[in-house]
Amino acid sequence: MNKNLSYKKPLLETPFHERTLEACYNNDWYRWAGYKIAKEYSSTELEYTSMRNTAGVIDITPMHKYDIKGVQAREFVNKLVTRDVSKIQPNQIMYIIWCNEDGNVIDDGTVFCLKEDHLKIMCAERNLNWFTDTATGFNVKIQDITETIAALAFQGPLSCKILNLLKVTDIENLQPFKFGNYKINKSDVLISRTGFSGDLGYEIWCNPADALNVWDSLFKFNRDYKVLPAGMNSLDMVRIEAGFIQPNADFMSAEQALRTNRMKNPYELGLSWLVNLEKNYFTGKKALKKIKNSKLNKKLVGLDIQGDKPANGSVLYDSNKKEIGIVTAAIWSPTLKSNIAMGYVDSNHMKLGSKVYAEIYHPEELEYKKIWAECEVVKKQFFNNNRKNAIPAYI
Repeated sequence: MNKNLSYKKPLLETPFHERTLEACYNNDWYRWAGYKIAKEYSSTELEYTSMRNTAGVIDITPMHKYDIKGVQAREFVNKLVTRDVSKIQPNQIMYIIWCNEDGNVIDDGTVFCLKEDHLKIMCAERNLNWFTDTATGFNVKIQDITETIAALAFQGPLSCKILNLLKVTDIENLQPFKFGNYKINKSDVLISRTGFSGDLGYEIWCNPADALNVWDSLFKFNRDYKVLPAGMNSLDMVRIEAGFIQPNADFMSAEQALRTNRMKNPYELGLSWLVNLEKNYFTGKKALKKIKNSKLNKKLVGLDIQGDKPANGSVLYDSNKKEIGIVTAAIWSPTLKSNIAMGYVDSNHMKLGSKVYAEIYHPEELEYKKIWAECEVVKKQFFNNNRKNAIPAYI
């Protein structure tokens, strides 16, 4: 029998797997880009609480990482994405999205500027083919370096304090969306002040050979500061509170959607601020100009929902019980003490303060209870703590 058959191959293990396996008491795993990542270590609620009160450690190694080098590296990225990145400076990071020619979003991510002619893009989905096709005619070299970098998200109000105790020099003065080279317990690391939690936090990028040393170091002071490894479930909770979108949850990549009506443009996602129609040509510019000047049929909005039962996957209706949208992500927020969600609504209900209704099916003792809950359209950014952008950071 051929042992190399795809269904015989196990999921890839990240350089942190020796530690994540030991900590994952529930043996509950998530498949991310072919890697095995903890979905829940022991308790989603406790892992969420660590990120909101102390700090949580999330293995984000499966994130796709692309190295872009060449005299036209910046020019290429500026053609690729909708935002103007032509003036990005070394050690600066920008949040970006890129679209197809019809103006539909393929993916979002961050671009890191190492030098004038050297950039890196970090994103959730595979994009090498799209990047190389878009780079036709540009003097650049694009390389997938995902396997060469191990990565952790270190998120929470005590994240800077703990890095400070680890003698990460001057980390408290690192500005949001900036990065630098540091040392953690003699290991060379790149630390960026970025994250998916909407709170004070960092992302740590290191050589796979240093992964276990970096992981162990972050838990060194657990006698006084309760840091926990956090899984994908708890990360999903904090990202919903922060109003961050996620591919394959809040939108389908235009490269993966099977039907055109499943694709979304930046305006439908509430990301118009990432589209600069004044800059030189970029992929999708012509289509996005037309979209901007036309009426949107649907838009992703925040929803403040009556009651305490999460509206996951709920259909949305107007006061006449006409279907007008759907919920894409929902939780009961322990921090905000609110029932919150993100969802698409039609053009008549996009305005802040609009009232819509969610049809929630809540399981109770093997039966589903149908709940008709009133919702108010609000901003997607539910959680926005001042410490996220504080300089110096809280220590």
